Amino acid sequence: MAAGDDLKLIGVWASPFVVRVKLALSFKGLSYENVEVDLTSKSELLLSSNPVHKKVPVLLHKEKPICESMVIVQYIDEAFAGTGPSLLSSHPHERAVARFWAAYVDDKLVASCIQSFRGKTEEDKSEGTKQMFAALENLEGALRECCNGEGYFGGECVGLVDVSLGGLLSWLNAAEVMSATRIKIFDPVKTPLLAAWTERFRELDGAKAALPDNDRMVDFAKKRRAQAAAAAAASEN
Repeated sequence: MAAGDDLKLIGVWASPFVVRVKLALSFKGLSYENVEVDLTSKSELLLSSNPVHKKVPVLLHKEKPICESMVIVQYIDEAFAGTGPSLLSSHPHERAVARFWAAYVDDKLVASCIQSFRGKTEEDKSEGTKQMFAALENLEGALRECCNGEGYFGGECVGLVDVSLGGLLSWLNAAEVMSATRIKIFDPVKTPLLAAWTERFRELDGAKAALPDNDRMVDFAKKRRAQAAAAAAASEN
């Protein structure tokens, strides 16, 4: 790992948004101090570093905070341009396209996944699932355009969109396991290019170093569900 020039990452290991930052740091070959925080009792460091949203992740670079996962990822790529591979193309149009799809992952895929798995009614969940698969089909098309489905969203190497989507993999796997209907999100029949991409991405050394263990993530999700159920039951009494 290259020297991270005094980098600290404030986060929670299970957060897919924190994982994005870890992926970027890993792919760039940067060392950093990992500062794990408890979101049920937010530390003064977190509150002072992100006083607006009070959320993780926050990257401290020479004690200066950068917030929001994809802002941080792009900051890392720019601040350490001479270290490791570039996550964004040098071509303005290609950078714009990558930023569009990275934002699409959050705006459409993440939002619909949350609705699909946590909707208050079955109708809400059904609509979320419909929107989720529509988003995945569009991402399948984007992957086909980027590399004919044989590499990554960044072409032959990983790029911004790969980090954006890749950070969600362990979280989405846990959602699949926890789903009552065992929905297959990256379905090799419906979206074969994305399904193959997930396998290639997971095998990258940089991804292996950053992605949470699937079983650990499922255990965490089960505990969170039990806590939420207990809290809901207590509020009714």
